[in-house]
Amino acid sequence: MFVCAGCGTELTAPVSRVALPVHADYGAWEELHPPLMEPGTYALNPRPAGPPWRLWDDVGEDLAAEQGVYLPQHSVSFGPRGAVVIAPGDSRGMTLILEKCDGYCMGIDGRDGPNLACEGCGRAVATRRDDCGLWQTVSLEPGEVRSVPSGAPAVPVPGWDELELESYAVPPVELDGSWSRRWEAAVPVALAHLVVACEGRPVTLPGPLAELVGDAVAGYLPAGSPVLTARLAGPGTPAPRSGDQILIVPRHPVTGEPWRPPHGTAPVVPLDIAVWAHLVVPGETSPLPASGTLPEGVLRDDYVLPLRTWRGFFPHGRAFRDTLAHLPDIRRPELRAYYDRYGGPGPY
Repeated sequence: MFVCAGCGTELTAPVSRVALPVHADYGAWEELHPPLMEPGTYALNPRPAGPPWRLWDDVGEDLAAEQGVYLPQHSVSFGPRGAVVIAPGDSRGMTLILEKCDGYCMGIDGRDGPNLACEGCGRAVATRRDDCGLWQTVSLEPGEVRSVPSGAPAVPVPGWDELELESYAVPPVELDGSWSRRWEAAVPVALAHLVVACEGRPVTLPGPLAELVGDAVAGYLPAGSPVLTARLAGPGTPAPRSGDQILIVPRHPVTGEPWRPPHGTAPVVPLDIAVWAHLVVPGETSPLPASGTLPEGVLRDDYVLPLRTWRGFFPHGRAFRDTLAHLPDIRRPELRAYYDRYGGPGPY
């Protein structure tokens, strides 16, 4: 758990570390969002986050690169790295600093810096965000808190062969018929990595991904006849062939590291395991176990029809551009030329 660095007041419930979700900074405008983190978990944000912000023209390329930003932006964050991100329900012993609770329309967005104070000593220790377009989070300031053992048994990091992949799969369509906001952020994040892995050359998407969102994301990929092919690979899939050039693989849910083939040097493109697992792991169409067989084309009367969406897939344009901006290779001439031509698609 985490406690106040000043007085030792407990600020969180017991939590276990997981990877920061790739959709952490990318929500949908004018919509309220659920908590980003699962109960009982925390993640560290490796990027500088929050104020102070400095304009790109005042920062310059070299100093921006030290902050992990490699393309011109309106402004660059010089906030602390390593913020501890938790679900609001796991916070303890904190109270709002009311004069720092500004937001756009439906909540607070953290624009003024830490807005939660330790109840023990009044120290500003965290920032709550829950405004429209933001996944609900509490971010503990890395310099204002410290971790202590909770007394609960340690949870070992599972290996790839120990993961129950089916449990991580998230369908692309919500129950109300809208596309999953997680998918709309995770797919363009992966596409940004794919563009860099392909060095700006045209590429063909894997069949399952192309069938679902191929038309919607065409504008994000280099134009022209494909010269490279991407395929889905990872635990439980056939071993990659030597001729495969680009592998789209899952991110480990705890470490955040991409799966890598046991042999070979093909470049890998990380994809949110929730999306990857849905594309790769066969799903059960019935809520009840089946025995025996039915004639081909005959469905059980408890067959669950796949969800259908009422609108098109809208890739999160800022997720794509922001991911590109944080990849050092984007400064290479051929990739920078690609970005200048294609780096701005997307509705938001």
